[in-house]
Amino acid sequence: MSDFPSFDADGVQLSMLPERALLWREQAMLILADVHFGKAAAFRAGGIPVPHGTTQANLERIDALVARHGVTRIVFLGDFLHARSGRAPNTLATLAQWRARHAALELTLVRGNHDSHAGDPPPELDMQVVDEPWRLGPLAFCHHPQTVAGAFALVGHLHPVYRLAAAGDALRLPCFVVDGRWAMLPAFGEFTGGYRVQPAPGQRLYLAADDCVLPLPG
Repeated sequence: MSDFPSFDADGVQLSMLPERALLWREQAMLILADVHFGKAAAFRAGGIPVPHGTTQANLERIDALVARHGVTRIVFLGDFLHARSGRAPNTLATLAQWRARHAALELTLVRGNHDSHAGDPPPELDMQVVDEPWRLGPLAFCHHPQTVAGAFALVGHLHPVYRLAAAGDALRLPCFVVDGRWAMLPAFGEFTGGYRVQPAPGQRLYLAADDCVLPLPG
């Protein structure tokens, strides 16, 4: 049994992982939003010096989740590639090498706004690419925040974070936002930034820390 909190999405139990991902255990499915592969490369192409290695770091985190939870399928909720300028040879080669090591994984990308500019992933990544909302069972997989008639929507796009403050100190933590008919995932990518959110009436926030997911009191 997982100690990570979960929520009910029209009869589907989805676990919130501290790595900023959802796990649909019955389907051995990992759900990620806003990885933004190639974002650092796009910054460097624009003359802004940023660290190397973010693509490899993100892939290593995915590797660990696949191994730990017996994942056989991954759904990306948009913004897989950050920009056309981020399709650097090294980035694409690293992704292709990763895919070759995980040839049995089923990969699905629900197109987001960055994907429309960056273009679909190259064919060697062997990904199913679909438009939102993409429905599977009672769930609708989306990029942009929305409600979908007759389904529970899983969305990304905003990179939600919550600001904790106490005794003069403050900390911004990625968070999951769960509403009655949809849930928003934090950005999975390491180099993505965040949009500060506050819970609206009826919403629950869950903060993703290093090794746990904490419900926001109240």
